[in-house]
Amino acid sequence: MIKIELNRLNDAFHMEAINELGKSVHIDGSPEIGGTNQGMRPMQLLLAAMGGCSSIDVISILKKQRQPLKDIKVTVTGEREKDAVPSLFTEVHAHFRLYGDLDPEKVRKAVALAVEKYCSVSKTLEYKAKITYSFEIIA
Repeated sequence: MIKIELNRLNDAFHMEAINELGKSVHIDGSPEIGGTNQGMRPMQLLLAAMGGCSSIDVISILKKQRQPLKDIKVTVTGEREKDAVPSLFTEVHAHFRLYGDLDPEKVRKAVALAVEKYCSVSKTLEYKAKITYSFEIIA
């Protein structure tokens, strides 16, 4: 079981989420709703979770393929429903930048497997959002 404890840090929306290992992340609302921008917004955390989850899978797959990955950076963007409550993601795109002397076909397969099969977050999001991805290799 996963357990996250949330503690309110001010009289508005600033909170700290702490996992069972004591690792934390700050969450806050936008100033438009009374937040103070002292943390990521919950929907931003969801995109960050997808980027982190799929990156872990890409790294793991490329290691198994003995690819010399030096670094990875991911940009995740999302579009949400307009004028809807709740406002769910309708489109999410992840762009992977992989550094190293990598085989493009192995990278393509690794990214596809990560996003389409192994990443639990992208699999959760795909029930409502169209998930797309791209990559580039930087030698």
